[in-house]
Amino acid sequence: MVLMTVDAATIGVSTESLGEPAELGGLFANGGPIELEIGCGKGGFLLRQAQAHPDRNYLGIEWANKYYKFAADRMARWGITNVRVLRTDARHFVIHRLPPSILSALHVYHPDPWPKKRHHKRRLFSPAFVDAAVRVLEPGGRLAVQTDHTEYAEVILERLTARMEFEPMPFDDPDHGTVDERTETNFEVKYLREGRPIHRFAFRRRA
Repeated sequence: MVLMTVDAATIGVSTESLGEPAELGGLFANGGPIELEIGCGKGGFLLRQAQAHPDRNYLGIEWANKYYKFAADRMARWGITNVRVLRTDARHFVIHRLPPSILSALHVYHPDPWPKKRHHKRRLFSPAFVDAAVRVLEPGGRLAVQTDHTEYAEVILERLTARMEFEPMPFDDPDHGTVDERTETNFEVKYLREGRPIHRFAFRRRA
């Protein structure tokens, strides 16, 4: 059931319109906390969370143009007003565009592992990105990560646990959309069906 009319062009925003540094608060009407999902795909996770928490705001970043458009259209069909979607390079955006303490949560589910060694420099979780994640999360903010790639999971976990600003917390958190260690993203459903191992971990930004 569509709750209200909202234009997909309003939901899909350009990075140029956000200013420098990116002003996210102006995207939303309710002034609530902002959560970011990197690699939002078709927007299923964002849709469920936005419906469950209308007092929060959700920004999704998706590089694949067809999924970016699908996610924006999907939110419009459901009348979701507390979601915005960007098509941009997520690593560059987080490192160079976001101001400090802007996010209450950062969700990264199944980032591209770039498995070949010569491509590792393209991975999202570079040292610079981890530095930025510390900076853009507010005190008490949550960082949740999920991947099916064992070697990449080890790299990510090592880099996050090395930061004193982060403390481990349970991955399961129904308030943030993870129940029984499931996020129900498209990749998770696909990989579980294929029998792949799923590595999950979450951290809290210390005050």
